[in-house]
Amino acid sequence: MPSAPDPLFPPLAPCWDVVVVGAGPAGALAAHGLASSGVRVLLVEQRLFPRWKVCGACLSPQALAALEAAGLAGLVEAQGGLALQQLQLGVAGLVSPIPLGAGRALSRARLDQALLEAAEAAGAMVLTGTRAVLGAAAAGTESCREVVLQQGTERWSVSAKVVLIAAGLTHRCLQAEPTFNSNIEPHSRVGAGCVLPGEAAGLPPGVLQMAVGRGGYVGLVRVEAGEINLACAIDRALLQSSGGAAGACKTILSEAGFAPLPSLDDAAWQLTAALSRSTRPQAGFRLLLLGDAVGYVEPFTGEGMGWALTSSLAALPLVRHALEHWDGAIETEWRRLHHRWVTRRQTSCRALALVLRNPEASWALHRMARIFPSITGSLIEHLQRPVLPCPTD
Repeated sequence: MPSAPDPLFPPLAPCWDVVVVGAGPAGALAAHGLASSGVRVLLVEQRLFPRWKVCGACLSPQALAALEAAGLAGLVEAQGGLALQQLQLGVAGLVSPIPLGAGRALSRARLDQALLEAAEAAGAMVLTGTRAVLGAAAAGTESCREVVLQQGTERWSVSAKVVLIAAGLTHRCLQAEPTFNSNIEPHSRVGAGCVLPGEAAGLPPGVLQMAVGRGGYVGLVRVEAGEINLACAIDRALLQSSGGAAGACKTILSEAGFAPLPSLDDAAWQLTAALSRSTRPQAGFRLLLLGDAVGYVEPFTGEGMGWALTSSLAALPLVRHALEHWDGAIETEWRRLHHRWVTRRQTSCRALALVLRNPEASWALHRMARIFPSITGSLIEHLQRPVLPCPTD
């Protein structure tokens, strides 16, 4: 390693209290919360911001409550987030309107940039366009972990008392930790998404369309600048047989009862890795995993970002304790806390995802939505009910 940072890097201290890898919602909120309490935080992101990301662009009441608990109650509204009022659920050719609660739609480009700026304003140092890889826990380094940073061909090393990995589904920063293993669930779907021009669909602001087909589901919502954000989860077999994401989405929309969208063929599509997965263990020596890096379950109406933000809130008191003293009990406690505040809440979405994969069960859900809309609304309300840890405990 060089003895001084390359000129590509800004002036950079060699030692930090916390290094956060990944500046999505989980990482940025953790950096904001820690920096706000005087912790010396370095937030590292491989991508350059602002950037678009495959995501439903919906913030559930859980996500909004997490931001409020972190002192960022006005962030989404200030960025132009649109209030969500109705879910149009299409199954087996028929569409049912279902009232929604207090959710909002906001593009990930706008949300992630705002959270990054909030973390920086709180005192965190931010490096974007920088890859981070966890260093080995070598003998004689019991008080810290090494993190290797890379921009282009230049590399630089820093150390931290605690490292938080919030680098998403396919985190590649744990090469020095062979005990960590990501398990992809059998038949896991692939995510895909694009942005369509506002005139591509007659979709009013505040309405979330959810099309459920035999090979996946498609969600469409209008975001703050007027464009249509489209995100979907597709079976690999349908993706291959349809010739790509555009063809697969056309099939799902048709099966669900929504009008065709000719502009799908001309869209700039992005695909993700397999969605449903888990990483174990969830913690290591001076190391905690946050957000999607721990695991992911197919969400329904914006729960994904709620889980990511909640995991950050749950971790903050534990990280502050770890800065004073680290022991193996912290790893055990993080597994317990994550199960309590995230994994248990993912169970309902996991069950609903199984229902939506079954044509008969999906049809029954649709019939219930049309005949007993209040019951279906109560189900959505249960999925989105905000329950939060206290970030200052």
